[in-house]
Amino acid sequence: MLDTVNEFLVYLDSISLSIGAVSISVLDVSRALFLGALVIWAGIWINRRGINTIKRQKRFDVRTKEVLSKVYQVLIFCFVAITLLQLLGINLTTLAVFGGAVGVGLGLGLQSIASNFISGIIILIDKSVTVGDYIELDDGSKGWVREFRMRYTILETYDGKDIVVPNEKFISCTFINWSHKDPLQRYRVDFSVAYKTDIRHVVEIIKEAVAQHPQVLSGDKVALELRPDCEIDSFGDSGVNLFVEFWIEGIDDGKNRVGGDLNLIIFETLREHGIEIPFPQREVRLL
Repeated sequence: MLDTVNEFLVYLDSISLSIGAVSISVLDVSRALFLGALVIWAGIWINRRGINTIKRQKRFDVRTKEVLSKVYQVLIFCFVAITLLQLLGINLTTLAVFGGAVGVGLGLGLQSIASNFISGIIILIDKSVTVGDYIELDDGSKGWVREFRMRYTILETYDGKDIVVPNEKFISCTFINWSHKDPLQRYRVDFSVAYKTDIRHVVEIIKEAVAQHPQVLSGDKVALELRPDCEIDSFGDSGVNLFVEFWIEGIDDGKNRVGGDLNLIIFETLREHGIEIPFPQREVRLL
């Protein structure tokens, strides 16, 4: 039996193809295919086990697990590729020289992709942007972070549009993360009353009216600095300009619309108490 196997191997080795000084036999090809398939199978098995281990880690969020899985896959792919090249008998030193020349050309064309990839890793480490944050970019674009990928981040606006933002923009440009550290946000609504109005009375009734909104933080259990506050802003041409500040948990846009509700509440409260909202006035004298 052993002699028969040896004879078969010798026969396969005798069937060869010569290309210049290089001779490739059927035995060499068969050995390379067998070992290559074994290495690929082992790489796939290790890759699956590693990814499953990463996804079972409870200390990482979903975004972190996805990024770590991608990095792990890249490392496994590089390891399998190098191993296959060695099994095929390819000189890695020669390949490195050739790859260096090709890499310079590719690097110039792919430097933007590499920059975005590295920026994504940096964002992952410093956690300056996470899924669910409300981001406002320096160009005025704003939205919720819905997906975080290796090359770009997707922001979803309140009107249903998706903004694709390269990751490097979060490293090189200024942006506002409204919900990064604290979900509480402060807003203000401006309004005016006539000069003949009792301002102290207006301040009190407006604070009470605004405090009744279910999303506005108010009540004895809320810190004094977080309760609604109404103050004089300036003295205008036609009346006294006031504003009311309030805190809510979340972003006052899209699904909340707290500012719009409070404008209506202020208008109805002033009308209920007979308080005049001034119109622009001009005094004209004829000489």
